[in-house]
Amino acid sequence: MKIILFYAHSFYFKTADKSLPSMPDIELEDEVKDATVVFFQVEEKDSEDRSGVIRKLVKNIKWHAGKFGTKNVVLHSFNHLSSSKAPPDVAREILDEVVQRLNRADYHVLVTPFGYFHEFKIHVGGESLAKVFKEF
Repeated sequence: MKIILFYAHSFYFKTADKSLPSMPDIELEDEVKDATVVFFQVEEKDSEDRSGVIRKLVKNIKWHAGKFGTKNVVLHSFNHLSSSKAPPDVAREILDEVVQRLNRADYHVLVTPFGYFHEFKIHVGGESLAKVFKEF
């Protein structure tokens, strides 16, 4: 798994085109303020340790959000962080479990539509920890 965590004063997105033709048609745009925005890529090796990957992802998100005192989280699948890609169904299952765990911990989670390309605007804070890359 590779992730980039951003602290965003604001994050706006709008669906553009499907990247997975099997996905339902969705037209959506939304904006979130004061959020940890997570660009993530589920890699092929993550299929072997799903529970460990989920645990580490949730832990990193909570740590980052805690640094900025927010409970708002945006999850955005961004398959440009590695040449290794997990099958879409594995990535989706991991994403769904992460969302459930964050919701149970009273985080407000927005997921950009999976299987789509998006246009987006992100206003990232200037602090050092406002931009963090992790891999596990």
